[in-house]
Amino acid sequence: MVTKEEIQNIAKLMRIDIENTDEYFERVQKVLSYFDILDKADIEGEEIPVQEISIENLREDQYAPFNDKLIQQLKNYKGIYIRAPKMN
Repeated sequence: MVTKEEIQNIAKLMRIDIENTDEYFERVQKVLSYFDILDKADIEGEEIPVQEISIENLREDQYAPFNDKLIQQLKNYKGIYIRAPKMN
């Protein structure tokens, strides 16, 4: 699994200040245990339906010019920053 030191190292590389590694450690452990459950699922005999579409049935790409500055169209744009939602 993952150690608390690895979480601290990843946070440092991502330049994220983490005060309580225990909280993140538990979250990461839950995610990894869920992936273990998915890995153990027996899907060898399962057939996965795939919808095939030929290239002739795809739409043509069209260029649509956009003359405004896209960043100024964002509702949370403040000067040179974009305000992101809070993370819980």
